[in-house]
Amino acid sequence: MTTQSKSTESGWRGSAEGWLQAAYDSLVESGVEAVRIQPLAKKLNLSRTSFYWFFKDREELLAALIERWRAKNTGNLVSQADAYAESIAEATLNVFDCWLNPSLFDSQFEFAVRSWALQEPRVAEEVEVADKTRLAALGAMFERFGYEPISADVRARSTYLTQIGYISMNTREDALTRMQRIPEYVKIFTGQLPQPRELERFYARHGYAVQAPTLVALGAKSPLQR
Repeated sequence: MTTQSKSTESGWRGSAEGWLQAAYDSLVESGVEAVRIQPLAKKLNLSRTSFYWFFKDREELLAALIERWRAKNTGNLVSQADAYAESIAEATLNVFDCWLNPSLFDSQFEFAVRSWALQEPRVAEEVEVADKTRLAALGAMFERFGYEPISADVRARSTYLTQIGYISMNTREDALTRMQRIPEYVKIFTGQLPQPRELERFYARHGYAVQAPTLVALGAKSPLQR
């Protein structure tokens, strides 16, 4: 048996993950109406009937998309809010990791699901639950660092709704501009400026080399000055 025939025999139906990834790509690129079995089969160069080896119907595929969104965007945001930090400023920077690292939080996916929710009440309910879960995690983060419940709630909302506004407006910023704004956002949301060492750790994990007014203004030497 040739390598080609083995490949055809073992992989001609594709895989559940392959179908789900194709559905994700179509959702992000063109919206939920594009997530249909025949176009996905054509995209994957598979037969329509092979879809039914992995999913009962289109509704089950759409439910799997929602589960993937929930696990990634809500799950990771909650984990980041719960992560260890020396201060509320650093805790907020941990959450900001979500906005800068697509492996933690997929902004395109978020935009697509929120657009989908405008058309489908069931998905709107999922988004409402996600928003409440995320806000509760952020509120608990602020309370952990001594903020009163009402203050924690308002700061959590300010932090979260600002980012959702960025996503909903499809805002674009170059990396330098966004990084230079980070300390001021932290100050607005927490009432504290991050310490230079906290900013350096944050910048380092995002591959950002600061020569910059940001750290210098906070009383630190730039990493490039050492």
